[in-house]
Amino acid sequence: MNQGIKASRYVEALRAVRVDHFVTVPDYVQLALHQRIENGEPGIRLVRTSNEDQAVCTAAGLTIAGRRPIVVVQNQGFYACINSIRAITLDARIPTVLLIGQFGRENANLGQETRRSARKMVSLLEPMLNTLGIPYWGVEDDGDLAHVRTAFDTAAGNRGAVALIVGRPIAWN
Repeated sequence: MNQGIKASRYVEALRAVRVDHFVTVPDYVQLALHQRIENGEPGIRLVRTSNEDQAVCTAAGLTIAGRRPIVVVQNQGFYACINSIRAITLDARIPTVLLIGQFGRENANLGQETRRSARKMVSLLEPMLNTLGIPYWGVEDDGDLAHVRTAFDTAAGNRGAVALIVGRPIAWN
C-alpha cells in the first residue's frame, strides 16, 4: 500500500502559496500535519476552533483582513458546516480553501474512486461538493500537491470555495 504524503511536503506546498493561518478542527487523517503545525512552523499560525462553522467564519475574517488562511477539517465536519459554507463562500463569495480529510476511508478503497466506498461519509463527499458547485482535487501522492496552488488560484479567481480532499492519512516525518 502506498504511504500518504509526508507532513513536511504539505508544509512546503502551503508555504509556496503563502498560507499564514492554519484554521482547524483537528482530524485524524491529517494528524501528522496538525502535529507539525502545532510544534511550530514559522510564518504559519495555528488557529484552533471549536467547530467547523467557526473555522469557516474565522477564515473568512482572516481573508477579509488580507491574510491567507486554509481551513482544515474532516469530511464529517464539512457536512456539519454546509450552511456556513453556503453563506460565506457561495453567497458572500469569500475565497476559501478547504483541506478535507476523508475520515473513515477503507484501506480496500485506496486507489479507487471514493464514490465506491461502502461508507457514506466517504462516498458522499464528492457528490456533495458537485451539488454545491465547489471545485475539488484529490491529494493522495506527492504529485497531487501541485493542486494546492491550483486551489488557491481557483478560489481567488472564482471568489468562492474550493476543496482539496486528503484521501489517505498524512505520513509522519
